[in-house]
Amino acid sequence: MARSWEDLRARVISGVAMICIAFFVFWAGGHLLRIAFALVAAGMVWELVRLLAPEAQKSALAMAGAAGLALLGTMYLPLSLSLPLLLAPAMAGLAWVPHNRSIYLSFTALILIAAFGMVQLRESAGMLWLLWLVLVVVVTDVAGYFAGRAIGGPKFWPRVSPKKTWAGTVAGWVAAGLLSLVFVTWYGAGWSLVGLSIAVSMASQMGDIAESAMKRKVGAKDSSSLIPGHGGLLDRFDGMLGGAVFLLLVGPWAGLPVAAVQ
Repeated sequence: MARSWEDLRARVISGVAMICIAFFVFWAGGHLLRIAFALVAAGMVWELVRLLAPEAQKSALAMAGAAGLALLGTMYLPLSLSLPLLLAPAMAGLAWVPHNRSIYLSFTALILIAAFGMVQLRESAGMLWLLWLVLVVVVTDVAGYFAGRAIGGPKFWPRVSPKKTWAGTVAGWVAAGLLSLVFVTWYGAGWSLVGLSIAVSMASQMGDIAESAMKRKVGAKDSSSLIPGHGGLLDRFDGMLGGAVFLLLVGPWAGLPVAAVQ
């Protein structure tokens, strides 16, 4: 039992640091928010290329730089003209990445679309609405971590993610639903937010599973060692990719109570 909690201290310290930095960046908004998201997206692409093609170190740096600059360009240039920039690094990687090109293509596109969508959410709906999205993903992960280790039980998908259990998976849905009640009670958000929060929680778990499957394919445990107790940026923000892209897709039709939580 002790071994199952051995990474808790490092996870907590790193988690608190990331929360403080994220809160400040979300609050500041503007150029700082855009640059921060571009740097994180670039770091995730760098990790991705190193996972898929460890020998292509120069390609990893080149693709990371291209991804960060493309995302910044999309944020500052006229939107209707700059949207192709979001997908350009993914397409360019087909020539630069020697192996697993389909994985690179899909993950890079998801990274850039998710980062772009989260910045747009902050700028159009306000800080609190972006915090809701982040908190749904965070409580899903935290509840899954503790419930999975405390309760145990049947594994969710042992071939892909050996540590994940059904107890942790369901606990993530419950935690997301409970979090949504805070927004319903305190900020007057509609009750539809409960269902949307649980769906975003599920999407974040799908992002986590997809990243786990990718690492399993290339034989890696973590995407990198950048974040103590968490692995790399991809390990920490894989759920955010799923949740953000899902919200970006369904948001216009989900009746989001944006005005109520600005």
